[in-house]
This record gives sequence, structure tokens and C-alpha cells, in this order.
Amino acid sequence: MTYLFETDEHAALRAQVRRFAASAIAPHSAAWEEDEEFPAALYPAAAAAGVLGIGFPEAHGGSGGDLGHILVASEELILAGRSVGTAVGLGSLGIALPLIVRFGTDEQKARFVAPTLGGERISALAITEPGGGSDVASLTTRAVKDGDHYVVTGAKTFITSGTRADLVVTAVRTGGPGHGGVSMLVIEKGTPGFEVSKKLKKTGWWASDTAELTFDEARVPIANRIGPENGAFPMIMMNFVGERLALAGQCVAIAELCYRESIAYAKDRTAFGKRLTGFQVTRHKLADMATRLAAARALTGEVCARAMRGQMVAAQAAMAKNAATDMLAFVADAAVQIFGGAGYMRETLVERLYRDARLYPIGGGTREIMNEIISKAEGY
Repeated sequence: MTYLFETDEHAALRAQVRRFAASAIAPHSAAWEEDEEFPAALYPAAAAAGVLGIGFPEAHGGSGGDLGHILVASEELILAGRSVGTAVGLGSLGIALPLIVRFGTDEQKARFVAPTLGGERISALAITEPGGGSDVASLTTRAVKDGDHYVVTGAKTFITSGTRADLVVTAVRTGGPGHGGVSMLVIEKGTPGFEVSKKLKKTGWWASDTAELTFDEARVPIANRIGPENGAFPMIMMNFVGERLALAGQCVAIAELCYRESIAYAKDRTAFGKRLTGFQVTRHKLADMATRLAAARALTGEVCARAMRGQMVAAQAAMAKNAATDMLAFVADAAVQIFGGAGYMRETLVERLYRDARLYPIGGGTREIMNEIISKAEGY
């Protein structure tokens, strides 16, 4: 099943990404998950295959395309690559670089965007803090001007690709309290005072490294600020719309993989003298999975199409994310149930996908925050 907005161009992109993921990721996906990291060499390989730059302007080293192309490529990375952790780790640039592309200077784009899209550097986005969660307006990491530098002190946590990122697009407080005092800085690896304090162990997404970062009077050039001082909060909120639709698309992809695995297993496994698909209860479970998956794909695709037309879709993106995360929770659980005891074993793909699924009602803004966004837009 595909998104309604897809064209022959999207079909060609699917085939391109599928070939890359099937050859470069799938044979190693289980091992990389157990290792809790994939090789850094995958970045230049993905760049050479034209995968890393999808959705970014060719003028900055990208492959072109829009949000629709990003959803299609992300889906094939998961479906053909069979590793959510690898896909999201490889794609961390998708939430870090758009801020630079949209609000950065030409010099910043040349320094940060082009090398990352070329697979030469790894980028990450750092907003969440140990005590802050989804409350972006209350972040406390402080950046104080000192000559032509900011002196940064604070901590960030749950940072995807944070353990080996060469550049971290970081939300800091340069002004007073609240959303009006937030700025964005690119903090580079090797900056004195900037350290990866801990590599975090997670329930899922194992192949994606996740870090806690600390800044102890790290001196960052003012030239590394993205956009105006104290003007980052609206930038972050705009970035969240694309991120949430991408997360909804990932939910659709993971559910699709769960569904495919479940069909294959149910057709092959026998019980009481017949295949599992010979039982009505199994067929109906698969039918429910297919129905909810189709509904979430339709909503995600519709909101994506609206966003590509330039419409304001913050509330609709929140709806799509919540609908997709709810759907995935149901589908992943149903897949494990169809597999039975085998579904509880680490060597079974649906066991891993079940764990991977639990992040989505939390990441990119919790389910509860999404409901707040929706309720405000609806006026109640």
C-alpha cells in the first residue's frame, strides 16, 4: 500500500531506497541492533547512493524532493532495511539540518549542511533537557555572550546520534524566561567544555546511539548562531511539524512491516492441524491490523500533502502523530500475539518492532502535548 500523493517519481525513489536498504542494511540489521550502533561508514555509503540528501535542496548538496519524498524514503529504509534504529539514526540529520537550511546563512549552510549531506559529518538536534521533557519554553541551558563567543552551560538528554555527532544544533537560553529567550547554536565536536557524558541504553531503537550531553562553559562562536538571538522558539515549533509527520510516517512503516511479518508467519505456522490463517480469529486480527494501518496512512498522507501545499498543519500533524502511534501500538501488539511464544523471543523481528514502537507516543512531543495542540486549535 502506498500514500495517495505518490507518483511514478515516488515509485522510482522507493525502488532506489529499497535497493540500498536491502543490500547495505538488512544483512546486518540484527547484529547492529545487538551492537547498539551501526558503522559510521554507512553515512557516506548512503550519501553516495543518493539516500542521505533526500528532501534537501541540491544547491546545498542534497538530492532534492519534499516531505513526501522523505516519508517514502524513510518507509523503505525501515521495510527493506528491517531496522528502525538504523533508519532513525541515519536520519537524525532530518531534524537537525532543516533549521540551518531554512534560517542559516550561506556560510553556515556551506560549513554544516553540505558536509553532512555528503556523509562526511554527523549531525544531531539537542533540545530536550534532563528536567524539561516536552516543555521547550522552560529550557535552562544558558548561553552568555563573551566577546565574539557564547559561553554555554547546561545539559541535554535523549539526543539521537549524540554520542558521535560532529555538530549538534542546540537550543539554549540567551534571554529571559519563557519562549522569548531561546536561541539556536551549532556546537561542534571538540569544543572545549562540550562532552558526551553518557551513552544511554533504551527499550528500543538499539542501533541508534542516544546520548546525554553536558556543556561546562563551552565557548561557541556567535557565528554559529542560527537565526536571530532570542528568536528560535518559532523556528523550533515549525521544525516540529515536519518531525511529527516524519514520526507518523515511521509508525506507518513499522506497522506495515509488522503486518507483513504476521501474514507470512500466519500462512506458514500450523496449529491443530491447519494454518493460522485457517482460523477466523487470526484472519480478523489481520483484517483489523490492515484497516487501522490504512486509516493512519491515509491521514498521514493527507496532512503531508497539505503541508506540501503550504498550509498550516500544526494541529493536523499532531492528530496524525497520535493516530499513527495508537495504530502502531495495536498492530505491534497484535503481531506479537499472532507469533505467540516466538513473538516474545529476541531473535524474532516483531519482538524488536514491539519495543521500537513504544517510543512514538513520547518522542517529538508526547501524546498529551499533541492533544493540547489539537485542543487549542479547536478552541476548547
